Amino acid sequence: MADAFKFELVSPERLLVSEEALQVVVPGEEGYFTVLASHAPAMATLKPGVVEVKLAGGADERFVVFGGFVDVTPEACTLLAESAVNVNDIDRHDLEQRIQDAREDVDDAKDDAGLTKARTYLDQLTTLQGAILPA
Repeated sequence: MADAFKFELVSPERLLVSEEALQVVVPGEEGYFTVLASHAPAMATLKPGVVEVKLAGGADERFVVFGGFVDVTPEACTLLAESAVNVNDIDRHDLEQRIQDAREDVDDAKDDAGLTKARTYLDQLTTLQGAILPA
C-alpha cells in the first residue's frame, strides 16, 4: 500500500478536511500538480480549480477552490483556500454569479494589467463551470 500523509483543506469559514491521504491533485497557478507522500517541500499559489483527493480510507473527494495557496512538506499537504466547497455541494447560482461578476470586472478594467487579470479569472471560472457542472 502507498504511504499516506496528512492533508488539510482550510477556508476562512472552516476546516473542510483533516485526514490521511494517499494523493492530492492541486490546481497550482502554474498548472495542476500531484502531491504524494515524501513530496519535496514546496509552496504554490492556487488558481480556481478542482482539488482531487484520494483518502487513505479509500474514498475519493473533490473540492472546488477559488484562490489561496498550498504548503507541501514531506509529511503533509495544507491548502489554505480563499474559498472552498465540496464539488457535491456546488451551488450553480453562486458559480454563475461569480462568472457574471468576473464579466463585469472585464468590462470595468481600467488598464491592460487589470484587463488581463480579469480575463484570466473569467476563463478559469468558465473552464471550472464546464468541468464540474452538467450542461
